Amino acid sequence: MLVLSRKQQESVVVGASDGLERMLRVTVLAIRGGVVRLGFEARSDLPIHRQEVWERVHAGRRSDRPGATPRPLKGVRDPLP
Repeated sequence: MLVLSRKQQESVVVGASDGLERMLRVTVLAIRGGVVRLGFEARSDLPIHRQEVWERVHAGRRSDRPGATPRPLKGVRDPLP
């Protein structure tokens, strides 16, 4: 795990393996109390989720096996077409 310190309005950029294409930029928008507000800039075809949403989406996909009954994802719209 890479650990970085950033101040408000500072960013971190994640690039493609070739190092030329910017895939994701994360900016610290605000810090209030124990809450950090982040902004994410990415191509529209790159899905970005909070971890708990990502886990629920992938848990639902694992249950898409033949014969399995998928669990509904309450309050989560399907981010994938």
